[in-house]
Amino acid sequence: MKKILVADDNSAILDSLKIMLEDAGYEVETTEDGAVAQNIKKPLPDLLLLDVWMSGIDGRDVCIHLKNSPETNQVPIVIMSATKDIAQIAKDSGANAYISKPFQMSDLLRIVSLHIKKQ
Repeated sequence: MKKILVADDNSAILDSLKIMLEDAGYEVETTEDGAVAQNIKKPLPDLLLLDVWMSGIDGRDVCIHLKNSPETNQVPIVIMSATKDIAQIAKDSGANAYISKPFQMSDLLRIVSLHIKKQ
């Protein structure tokens, strides 16, 4: 089972994504703390869903840090945000993809499946 780490400081979003992604056949771990995402350890997740605006740490900084680290640069990162500049933010931070909030779950699942293949 492929593992997804979801980092968002909104607990309602985390709960919803966890339920929907688990229903789609993924193992899901969640965190409201961007520092947890920035300091992921082995075994690494197969994909990281990362909110841009988190309290304490900016998702862009987390993404840049992970993409610049040899230990984590292969982990696909999907940036999530309601900001209108999300495409540019994703490009500038090195994210593999982005999704604008609010989003349809079918759109999120499509993006996730493009970046990881379920076993």
